[in-house]
Amino acid sequence: MRLAGIDFTCNPSRRKPVTVATGRLAGGVLRLDAVSALPTLAGFEAWLATLGLGPWLAAFDFPFGLPRAFVAANDLGGSCAEVIAAVHLRCPTRMAWRAFIDGWGNTQPAGARLLHRRTDRASAVGSTSPLQTRYVPVGLMYYEGVRRLVASGVSVPGLHAGDGERVALEGYPRRLAEQLVGRRSYKNSEHDDRRSAREGIVAALEDDALRHGLVLACDAALRATLVADASGDRLDAVLCLVQAAIASRRPGFGLPADIDPVEGWIAAD
Repeated sequence: MRLAGIDFTCNPSRRKPVTVATGRLAGGVLRLDAVSALPTLAGFEAWLATLGLGPWLAAFDFPFGLPRAFVAANDLGGSCAEVIAAVHLRCPTRMAWRAFIDGWGNTQPAGARLLHRRTDRASAVGSTSPLQTRYVPVGLMYYEGVRRLVASGVSVPGLHAGDGERVALEGYPRRLAEQLVGRRSYKNSEHDDRRSAREGIVAALEDDALRHGLVLACDAALRATLVADASGDRLDAVLCLVQAAIASRRPGFGLPADIDPVEGWIAAD
């Protein structure tokens, strides 16, 4: 089975592409084969289509669902496919989606505007609300990413029935990063402390510091790019790849049996 980890962005460019790490798991060794950049959403769609022959398992760093209370309040549907279709029908652009969320939030009490899913609070490392469309705009990533996953025909366990040999999981690289280097920041800076944190994450993955019986292996040149990339995007893609590898060894990918079909679940803590 091919494995992949995807650091997603809702508006990719050459400066900030969708970043894809690919590899294979042999025994306890996760071999990192490549880290590639997709500078357009069309390129991301083409990448999904290229993988159409399967089998593959990939972890994507964007939310696959929305908070149940928000979905119910706005009558968006009862499944992943229904919700994303309703979102795009009502909001033909990302900015229309932002305005929709803002309009609803303005009717809510203070502190109840950016709701979270159950999975966002299921770990010691919480994740951002899928209704957040600024700062880290994961709500816009949901808008652009989920529609393309559903259209590609992949299977999203607990959310969408598709091709069982092409499986997409929701990942969150920060959860693994904090297990390896604590709350140290490792992204968006050339400073020595951030570079040191990136080096620490890579070294820990090579040493099975997560204690999953899984070590990362790659050639020296590729390894150097993970440490040198000040954005942290290449490393985030690799952390998602590791999450996919961990999930691949667990029954049912390690997901709970009671996943809410509009909220989804973050895989592989």
